Amino acid sequence: MRPPASCDATAVAVETVSSFKSRGGFRRLAAATSYSLQGLAAAWRHEASFRLEVVLGLLLVPLAFWLAPTVAQALLLVGAIVFVWLVELVNSAIETLADAVSAERHPLIGRAKDIGSAAVLLSLVLAAGAWLAVLWPGLAGRG
Repeated sequence: MRPPASCDATAVAVETVSSFKSRGGFRRLAAATSYSLQGLAAAWRHEASFRLEVVLGLLLVPLAFWLAPTVAQALLLVGAIVFVWLVELVNSAIETLADAVSAERHPLIGRAKDIGSAAVLLSLVLAAGAWLAVLWPGLAGRG
């Protein structure tokens, strides 16, 4: 019995190109920027957690530069905030895709959503830890 053509060493691989793939150059960059802005707008419009984290983060950014002893530490604090936003965006994308696949309860979809939520929780713990590590010496009188 002969193996299927896909296993045959002499078979020629045919590359299919998705019509959704861009060609490159400045048009690609402009399109990617547009899609990114659409994604941010969708997250703002549909995700209450993202809105809350953005508002709190925007309030904390000036505090980071005011309270942190050095500019490098302030940038670390801002980076921790942005990291929370990034993880929330990925979590929201997972949840949106899962909801598009099925509105019914499914254990694997539930697991995917829980794992995404856990990632957000860990990013918040990391951000809180960074803020505490930078600000604690000054608050404890050791700075």
